[in-house]
Amino acid sequence: MTVTATPVDEPEQLEPQAAPVSRVSRWARRLLPAAAAALCGVLLYVSFPPRTLWWLALPAFAGFGWVLRGRSWKAGLGLGYLFGLGFLLPLLVWTGVEVGPGPWLALVAIEAVFVALVGAGTAVVSKLPGRPLWAAALWAAGEAARARAPFNGFPWGKIAFGQADGVFLPLAALGGTPVLGFAVVLCGYGLFESVRLIVEARRTGAALRRGTAAVAALSVAVPVAGALASRGLVSDRAEDGTATVAVIQGNVPRLGLDFNAQRRAVLDYHAKETERLAAEVKAGKVERPDFVLWPENSSDIDPFANDDARAVIEHAATAIGAPISVGGVVERDGKLYNEQILWDPEKGPTDTYDKRQIQPFGEYLPLRSLIGAINDQWTSMVRKDFSRGTEPGVFTMDGARIGLVTCYEAAFDWAVRSEVTDGAQLISVPSNNATFDRSEMTYQQLAMSRVRAVEHSRTVTVPVTSGVSAIIMPDGRITQRTGMFVADSLVQKVPLRSSETPATKVGVLPEMLLVLVAAGGLGWAIGAGVRGRRAGGV
Repeated sequence: MTVTATPVDEPEQLEPQAAPVSRVSRWARRLLPAAAAALCGVLLYVSFPPRTLWWLALPAFAGFGWVLRGRSWKAGLGLGYLFGLGFLLPLLVWTGVEVGPGPWLALVAIEAVFVALVGAGTAVVSKLPGRPLWAAALWAAGEAARARAPFNGFPWGKIAFGQADGVFLPLAALGGTPVLGFAVVLCGYGLFESVRLIVEARRTGAALRRGTAAVAALSVAVPVAGALASRGLVSDRAEDGTATVAVIQGNVPRLGLDFNAQRRAVLDYHAKETERLAAEVKAGKVERPDFVLWPENSSDIDPFANDDARAVIEHAATAIGAPISVGGVVERDGKLYNEQILWDPEKGPTDTYDKRQIQPFGEYLPLRSLIGAINDQWTSMVRKDFSRGTEPGVFTMDGARIGLVTCYEAAFDWAVRSEVTDGAQLISVPSNNATFDRSEMTYQQLAMSRVRAVEHSRTVTVPVTSGVSAIIMPDGRITQRTGMFVADSLVQKVPLRSSETPATKVGVLPEMLLVLVAAGGLGWAIGAGVRGRRAGGV
């Protein structure tokens, strides 16, 4: 009896130990891709400013390609959403600095849907030959959609904007932000494909297939070679002489949404800094500027409706003896405009530019009644909607043609290009970052301006109310910059240029071609899948 009882008991002891191991293994297989997708998104975020780790975008997309390879479109949708959350949640945290987490989380939840759709498409094309090409084109198509919808788009976080310090930057002059971003993503996917083929060959002992290996190698080599070849398009040589520009950062009395609650305080700060600079010019310490650039909202009250504000601006212009581009909030015919005003020291206001790409939920409130029903505090933050301008803004200041791109507009390809094609020899990006505290937002926007400088081969100035203000050469170099929340001024002789880069000339064409490539890849993959199912059914 004792001898026969032993084999009966052994299975009862082994089964409970084997079952948990099996369950853990299954859960690990399910959770690993999800965790990897989210971590790759975080890695992509870390590649963005204020860090200079631009190269981390390559392993981020290599990892994303690994996660999506061979998956179903449904799995790709979920993994893409997690990648989007990992990237956009930390990238856009500044949107909730003053208004709380609600708007930030809502924005990220919506924007991550675009990344999810790209993930679904990438999973579908991952079974095709030449998969890095189709996948990178799909990312470019996703960015094109995100720049246009909803509410006229939100292109913040385009891959190109994380590459201001990278070797791929010259590609911006070749084909703009779509080509620059496409090259980075293509290189990342190509890197994964190259590593995968090498590992697979070592594991199986099989020879590499020439066609597949060539595609993987070219996916890495072509973007790098293209970037090196495009360096010849980048120049800071003056074509139309030079101009001495002054960038004024007056600072604000307090941080946060109520930065301009104290009547005329912001205007006084900028006028005071301009007059301080005028005193240094008079003393021979600084060269007299040909023109002066103030930030967005540098006049916190309407100078056309308030004589005291008008007098302050006129006094500052007379003191410096040069025209000033003043940022103001102006009411005209019952409508509000975020406006740049060209103020001549002798003639007063002579020209204006009304911001065309206004910010949803910041300068106007879409779905006002619905949002008010959810939280009436949000509607009180935007009591009256701003109206859109309709024309490009190019001021002639002491003979130089200055293109105005107000703050949020710098994220939109068309808004910057329109100023250059309208004759701008220099681009100014007047901004107001006071509502975003000391967040990364100002550094992300500064990187955008660096990319735009190379894209259109123009000097770019960035006058900001509270920092970081900067002067950027046409090759993307920052030659001067201020600190944050300090009053300061930057004066420099800069090159004026009028030639157009290939990116300026072709405009939206590269982006549309990439969208067509993405559609072609999806069509091929879907058609192949349908044919395969039919053959299996027969």
